[in-house]
Amino acid sequence: MEQKEGGKEQGRVKTGDNLGAKAMAGAHTAGGGVVVEVREKKGTLRAAIPTMPFPLAVICLFLNTFIPGLGTFISAFTVLCGARSELISERGVCCVFWLNVAAALIQILTAVIMVGWIMSIFWGMDMVILASQYLSCCVYLSV
Repeated sequence: MEQKEGGKEQGRVKTGDNLGAKAMAGAHTAGGGVVVEVREKKGTLRAAIPTMPFPLAVICLFLNTFIPGLGTFISAFTVLCGARSELISERGVCCVFWLNVAAALIQILTAVIMVGWIMSIFWGMDMVILASQYLSCCVYLSV
């Protein structure tokens, strides 16, 4: 098992049915490379970002760009309206709501020193990325 900086990414050699008998732990494949699976380990606040409809995610990104924390604050209420998040099964809807409110407050309070503004923009980009992944998944499943 390979671990990168600060425990953010973990990699493991992929073994299983779809790779055949040659792809054992660390074994080389036909192309000469080793097959490795990388999964990102998310923090609590980042895992609490809700998966919203794409147009709403774009609006939240726009709001976060010009008024730091506002889009994150609005996205917190989407959790109460049924938006999904990775943490809902573990922590519950109310906890995920308050985590998003806390993230919005952090962005607002630290916007004075530019940290919150930058964090707010990245938060909005994560919302759009999650929404686009969910959108492409739904389109794929409906076809």
